[in-house]
Amino acid sequence: QVQLVESGGGLVQAGGSLRLSCAASGRTFSGFVMGWFRQAPGKEREFVALISWSGGITYYVDSVKGRFTISRDNAKNTVYLQMNSLKPEDTAVYYCNTNPPSHNYWGQGTQVTVSS
Repeated sequence: QVQLVESGGGLVQAGGSLRLSCAASGRTFSGFVMGWFRQAPGKEREFVALISWSGGITYYVDSVKGRFTISRDNAKNTVYLQMNSLKPEDTAVYYCNTNPPSHNYWGQGTQVTVSS
């Protein structure tokens, strides 16, 4: 069974940091572009960041540029999202998936809550 399992979320004050992890099992994702996505309460799920299979190319939505960093360790089949200078508007459930996303790979996500 192919799974992507997100972890590392939590409650943090504005200005704080969190590091999210996305561990893959059931298959290797080393050849795929991977992405992080988020869904805030009452809003559509949105793209946050992506990383190429080699890690050499990254791209971010404007609202997180300069604050978030996506990375990957293909040997561990894991993708990371380092989030610094967090803002209350970053509050959401964060998911990883291939990019473009596959409906087969959505996991439970990890909740990030930023208090003001």
